[in-house]
Amino acid sequence: MSSSADGEPILALRGIRKRYGAVVVAEGIDLSLRRGETLGVLGPNGAGKTTLFGMITGTVAPDAGQVVFEGRDVSALSPAKRCRLGMARSFQVPQPFAGLTVFENLVAAAAFGTGEGERATYDRCAAILERCGLLAQANRPAGGLRLLDRKRLELARALATKPRLLLLDEVAGGLTERECETLVALVRDLRDGGMSVVWIEHVLHALTAVADRVVVLHGGRLIAEGTAAEVVRHPAVAEVYMGIPVDA
Repeated sequence: MSSSADGEPILALRGIRKRYGAVVVAEGIDLSLRRGETLGVLGPNGAGKTTLFGMITGTVAPDAGQVVFEGRDVSALSPAKRCRLGMARSFQVPQPFAGLTVFENLVAAAAFGTGEGERATYDRCAAILERCGLLAQANRPAGGLRLLDRKRLELARALATKPRLLLLDEVAGGLTERECETLVALVRDLRDGGMSVVWIEHVLHALTAVADRVVVLHGGRLIAEGTAAEVVRHPAVAEVYMGIPVDA
């Protein structure tokens, strides 16, 4: 499946395959992302969603296929090089440098992700903290943050690397309804600012509020694509999530 858009997509996966022994996590996945688009990725646990992010960012090597970023085949590049080119991701379980302050966490990410000197990143990091609602906690040790703020910091660290493509892995998971709304508003703001986003999420209403398009991953294959409303009515999706046979 791929998006139809004028011009070159910012991200294209071509024939991506990955197996762990008999377990298939990606079976010939073709997918593309338009510039400025937000793509939601749904799928049951074990569907291969996080592994897909790993193959995009370089922490997991596919068995076959290509990852193309801004027209360049980056399949053989390290995660660090992909980051410097403009890819960034958050992780499902935030793991900041607990002994560093919130600000120091951001400076470390910014310096690593861009190659800039630390002092050169200070103003930008402060602006990102303000945007993410963390400026008041800039000097607090990251290990003492509550869950919402750890997720905000995870997102802020990704933004500090100056990405053009942002990959979000279940940033709404575990949050209260109000906390989820706060995070959704931030992601929507990034999208409206032109950021290209791929968002894995189990919280469907969060995706519905932001995603331009949603795909569903199951058994290593993309089984549905469309708006959030369209994919939840798709017969194959109903069978995977609800146990309703496709021909019912």
